[in-house]
Amino acid sequence: MPEKQAVRLGYISVCCAALLWAASGNVSKFLLQSEVSPFQLVQLRTTLAAALLFLFLLVRRRDLLKIARSDVLYFIILGTVLAVMLFAYLYAISRIHVAAAVLLQYQAPALIALYSFFFHQRKLSAFTVVAIVGAIIGCYLMVGAYNLNILNMNKAGILSGLASAVALALYSVRSEYGMRTYSAWTVLSYALLVAAIIWNILIPPLAAFAGKYSASAWGWLIFISLFGTIAPFGLYSEGIKRIHSTHASITATLEPVMAGLIAYALLGEVMELPQLIGAGTVIGAILLLPIEELRVAGLHQQNRSSKDQQKRGRTR
Repeated sequence: MPEKQAVRLGYISVCCAALLWAASGNVSKFLLQSEVSPFQLVQLRTTLAAALLFLFLLVRRRDLLKIARSDVLYFIILGTVLAVMLFAYLYAISRIHVAAAVLLQYQAPALIALYSFFFHQRKLSAFTVVAIVGAIIGCYLMVGAYNLNILNMNKAGILSGLASAVALALYSVRSEYGMRTYSAWTVLSYALLVAAIIWNILIPPLAAFAGKYSASAWGWLIFISLFGTIAPFGLYSEGIKRIHSTHASITATLEPVMAGLIAYALLGEVMELPQLIGAGTVIGAILLLPIEELRVAGLHQQNRSSKDQQKRGRTR
């Protein structure tokens, strides 16, 4: 696939993931306020998602389930990080405002950038730095955090939100490493399997499935498993594979913007002026990234073309 096309596909994948996360986040909050606890929801979500994805791959793409024994420890660690991330975010939104939880989790792009800089000596371009700052400021405005007294919120909820940011950053970086060898769906399927096993050890196995939930709750649980877990994490992984984890995590900050649009379309909620400014800031920050990557991809293509011409010239 040409480099420019891969870059475009990467950003489209992450944008679609953000849309699905935005939709499932509101559903999760509804379930947490009505019939399900955070512990039950994380066990139900990981178990259903792992089972459905493994069943699909077993039937349609069994080759994607093959991994080397030497990589088992890698998948155990990655799945543990995913288990922490999924629970930390759910626990945060059960204890504090969703807006605050989203804001805390989306400190991840800055953490990923710092990790890449200090551990991989990957220099940050001016475009990337401006995009990170813009995305964080835009998120702050978009979720209406200026109306929240975060310091007086539930401390466990705040710590859980910060833990979800650290876990998201680690998951993004480590899954990028795994996709040098495996398909994005292989990485996700084993990460989900480990996460499901962990939450069936920490909570009595399948205990959450014994709950007396309404038919609509079961429908929403399946929705969250398919379109709030498998699909968005798969798309996010496909994005990371093509545009690097830093840029993918920045692009994922489109989630609160998508959530605002969904609330406007379905619930008639109107955003305040600062929120509209925040939405524009996030979108502007995200648009900086493909402009930079497409420019770099174009330079790489020109360099390859000139080298090919030189080789042909020497051959003659």
